[in-house]
Amino acid sequence: MSPAPGAGRTTVEARIGQAGIDLSAAPGKDAGRSPASRLFLALLGLLGVLVFLGLGIWQLERRVWKLDLIARVDQRIHAPVVEAPGPAGWNGMTAASSEYSHVRLAGQFLGGANTLVQAVTELGGGYWVLTPMRTDRGFVVLVNRGFIPQERKAEFEQESGGSGSSTVIDGLLRMSEPGGGFLRSNDAAGNRWYSRDVAAIATTRGLTGIAPYFVDAEASGVDGWPHGGLTVVTFRNSHLVYALTWFTLAAMLTAALAAPMIGRHGRQGPAR
Repeated sequence: MSPAPGAGRTTVEARIGQAGIDLSAAPGKDAGRSPASRLFLALLGLLGVLVFLGLGIWQLERRVWKLDLIARVDQRIHAPVVEAPGPAGWNGMTAASSEYSHVRLAGQFLGGANTLVQAVTELGGGYWVLTPMRTDRGFVVLVNRGFIPQERKAEFEQESGGSGSSTVIDGLLRMSEPGGGFLRSNDAAGNRWYSRDVAAIATTRGLTGIAPYFVDAEASGVDGWPHGGLTVVTFRNSHLVYALTWFTLAAMLTAALAAPMIGRHGRQGPAR
């Protein structure tokens, strides 16, 4: 004969009762926490949700900015070449209004030391070679003639960069990069440069009447160094993925905060 349904459970409950254990007094997961601690944890979780949501919104804003940058750069680099801005157009010049414009310079490279700026390109690590050019219109522009590898550093440090003949340079207008690179400041006294800081280079080289921008020269089509045409004009745009990640974390944390309340409501059962 099989035992009646529930008989085993009744026997176990009876034995537990004989041992002096009150099942109704069994603590829940939150029983050891005071109301103040539960409130603190809830507020901490809510703060986390708000932070994740804020980061997601920030990434969406960054995505809008990046899409605008990509469209602006693409339009400018494929536009017909124009004369580089002269002194009359320098006031109020910004990256948004002018950077990556396709420009032309005509003039003579000035004698004196080149400025070598540390760089990492698709060709590896090395230096940008910046040489000042006095344009036919009278002002000076720093021209990034291109990239050289580490082993050519001494050669281009000794090269004067000057030329007695007129030269025409087509390239992309770039705004000055003040200060230095990531975690590294330019050291003018030590001739160590980590960014193309036009004002600092001009001061160090004694250049006057210099434009507030520099020009990345296009590839010349001639083998040898410097190697031009290496301006980065493609930009990663993963901001939507980042935004979805932050919003997913916010949703997961919200679910984790709501789970205890749903569980307590289920244990209490429907109102009679």
